[in-house]
Amino acid sequence: MARRLIQFPCAGETLAGTLDEAPGSTGLLIVSGGNELRVGAHRGMALLAQRIAAEGWPVFRYDRRGIGDSTGDNRGFGDGRGDLVAAAATFRAEAPAVRSILGFGNCDAATALALFHGDAAIDALLLANPWLVESVGDTPPAAAVRARYVDRLRDPAQWVRLLRGQVDLGKLAGGLRTLTRAQPSGLAEHVAAALAASDAPTTLLLARRDNTAMACADAWRGAAFDPVRNRIPVLALDSSSHSFARAGDAEWLHTRVAEALAAV
Repeated sequence: MARRLIQFPCAGETLAGTLDEAPGSTGLLIVSGGNELRVGAHRGMALLAQRIAAEGWPVFRYDRRGIGDSTGDNRGFGDGRGDLVAAAATFRAEAPAVRSILGFGNCDAATALALFHGDAAIDALLLANPWLVESVGDTPPAAAVRARYVDRLRDPAQWVRLLRGQVDLGKLAGGLRTLTRAQPSGLAEHVAAALAASDAPTTLLLARRDNTAMACADAWRGAAFDPVRNRIPVLALDSSSHSFARAGDAEWLHTRVAEALAAV
């Protein structure tokens, strides 16, 4: 199958995209998270696209404004609605056999998909480690700190270190303060409302030991997600790799993507 580089307009700027061609009528639109290029961490998204296309599904990836080969200012995922809409329209124009699109994104790309997929007429969602709860300063989310302390409390060696004075009490106090700070919930509430208003089949993917995934799982148990929790499956991988880069992670991710494409 061919891989084509495509330029397309968005709000007066020029975005760069990559289309891995295939004959299927269901396509995969990969949205990059953070300041990540469309190639993905460790070329993960490029390799995933190549493999999915070889199995018959066309794949489109793109750089948001101000990222990689795209022009303009990088204003973050919250300003990515126009980029997503333009990318989905370009995907359909360049791959006219595509009738349905599965949107896949990791971290804040998953958040952007949840918020803006309706405007882009995306038919189904695969959301990996969505960014739902902001951290306080440079510290990890409270859910991640809580999980770390629970693990340490279960480890007898950590109690011995504490009794011997080998634990940094300043860091311990800082971690405990993180647990008592209120975490902003507005983003999670916006995502929950967007998913509740959507009829797009959605699956949540979590790397169970990743900080962002732990924060997401914590928010997911909150009242905001009550309307959607029972109809959105959550599939978890026992990994600490946010980008599914550890041995075996890529295979697990590929399987989940292929299953989601087949179900659209």
